[in-house]
Amino acid sequence: MKTYLQFILLISSSMLLFSCKNENTATAQKDIKNKIEDIHTLCNADSINMKHLSLDLNVDMQAKKIEGTATWQIENPFGNKFLILDNKGLKIDSVWVDHQFVSFQFLNHPILGEGLKIPIEQNSKIVKIKYITGPQAKALQWLNASQTHSKKAPFLYTQSESIFARTWVPCPDGPGIRFTYDARIKVPKGMLALMSASGNPQQINDSSVYHFNMDIPIPAYLLALAVGDIEFQKISARTGVYAEPSMIKKVAYEFAHLEPMVQTAEKLYGPYRWGRYDVLVLPPGFPIGGMENPKLTFCTPTVIAGDRSLVNLIAHELAHSWSGNLVTSATWEDIWMNEGFTVYFERRISEAMNDASYADMLWELGYQDLELAVKDFGAKSPATHLKLELKAGEADNSLSDVAYEKGALLLKLIENTVGREKWDAFLNQYFQTHAFQSISTEQFLEYLDKNLLKGDSSLYKKINIPAWVYGPGIPNNAPRANMERFNKVNIALDQFLKTNQIDKTVTQLWSTQEYLHFLRKMPDTITLEQLKQLDQVFDFTNATNSEIAFQWFYIAIPKKYTPAYDALEQFLSITGRQKFIVPLYQRLIDSKQSDFAKSLYLKYKPNYHPIAQSKLDQI
Repeated sequence: MKTYLQFILLISSSMLLFSCKNENTATAQKDIKNKIEDIHTLCNADSINMKHLSLDLNVDMQAKKIEGTATWQIENPFGNKFLILDNKGLKIDSVWVDHQFVSFQFLNHPILGEGLKIPIEQNSKIVKIKYITGPQAKALQWLNASQTHSKKAPFLYTQSESIFARTWVPCPDGPGIRFTYDARIKVPKGMLALMSASGNPQQINDSSVYHFNMDIPIPAYLLALAVGDIEFQKISARTGVYAEPSMIKKVAYEFAHLEPMVQTAEKLYGPYRWGRYDVLVLPPGFPIGGMENPKLTFCTPTVIAGDRSLVNLIAHELAHSWSGNLVTSATWEDIWMNEGFTVYFERRISEAMNDASYADMLWELGYQDLELAVKDFGAKSPATHLKLELKAGEADNSLSDVAYEKGALLLKLIENTVGREKWDAFLNQYFQTHAFQSISTEQFLEYLDKNLLKGDSSLYKKINIPAWVYGPGIPNNAPRANMERFNKVNIALDQFLKTNQIDKTVTQLWSTQEYLHFLRKMPDTITLEQLKQLDQVFDFTNATNSEIAFQWFYIAIPKKYTPAYDALEQFLSITGRQKFIVPLYQRLIDSKQSDFAKSLYLKYKPNYHPIAQSKLDQI
């Protein structure tokens, strides 16, 4: 298959290879000359080693600002005249280089922010910046007490992915730039501080000062901080959960199987390398399902269903401890290397902890999500490629179902083609070889060719990687899951549409996934009378499962099924997860209910994270 090999080598030769610090060295970037260009950062870490960050910060909950210093340990082997750090909206008070006060400048970019340009010498080692976060810091959500679960104290949490770390820390804000860090965080009395690091306390201390250390190099988007009235409950020796006091018992029940989940992941792809694995359930405004912050997953409260039916999300965030945190995509154009691998790994965990039929349902629902994404983008759109071509500042656009589901399907196709045993052996080797490094799509394809495909022309032909990675849409050889359980759902749906009757003896043992498939396949021709009948049988309007509730509201809105509208408003008032709120607001607008949508948004906008507000403002 000489042509394919030439294709890979041609692509690879057009990119500069990237190498980062391995776990046994003290330098965060092993060969900075070989860094792949990242158009989403203004930082010049391609020629300066960003070794270590020390944070000394005071969190002012009343004034809603973070104030303090960020101190960088650097190496300047090429004698750069300036260090440029990413910064957006930070109020820079002063800068020191090796304990000497220096002047500084800003490089203004309309999207990427105001790059902080600091004069340095070849032998410069320490750069210290005193700063205050600005009122528009997109990474920060400051919650009043009324916006929390417990309603007793304010709350702060960060969301640094994709390029928002620069709004609360002056830093090299790109996934291919890794560094270690430590932190001293001062918070108001009676509050707990947590970070993506070692040292997370399990109870509030009297000093209100907390110390953290991350001795494994991570990219800036994995910097994380939470401050609030937070309690801890142990699950196992290395796992536990954090939540507001009013939620902690529910959370501990929901995630009681954290330790078996970690053990299952380890059996698949090697030891968990981060020490502890804890989960923090945040207040309702959290804009995404989960954030894989090292050692401490940040999680949406929408997975707390009371019956452990939605904990598959935690399998996803745990899987990131290998794919994403251990081995990281070099740029946001390569984000499928994080998310596609993680979806695949998540489903392997779910299969091992449940059975193949359960995983099949996850695969099929994911395929449906991918079909919708491709339909939205357009079947020929470059946005449906795995390897993306983004413009500066479009990093957030990389996080679509294409990266997640198309990426996972490619890995599933490779598994089906070479066999699970060979594929698992390859993945174990891949994670071990690239541990604590960042990797590009092209580097992965070279590694795949060298260590698994090995020039086998029949394998190349069956997989057709160029069509998957550099081509649009869903390739014809995309694998489909076994539909045994969903076929039974389809029968029940057909019977309902013909008779308006539901046999509850058939549905009473359905999982969340089966209900979702049932609702997703509901035709546009469904009538108000049929919606009423479904609601009488299943009480979907009052569903406590957020996934089911969302799907029900999505169906009810265009039909103007008003009996569900009070519950819809309640859902939008307490839910900040973009996956739910953005489509629901869009659905209201598309069904000519814009005034209602706008009235709800004006009322509940303060409950949403700035990232979600930005997307909702656009529609």
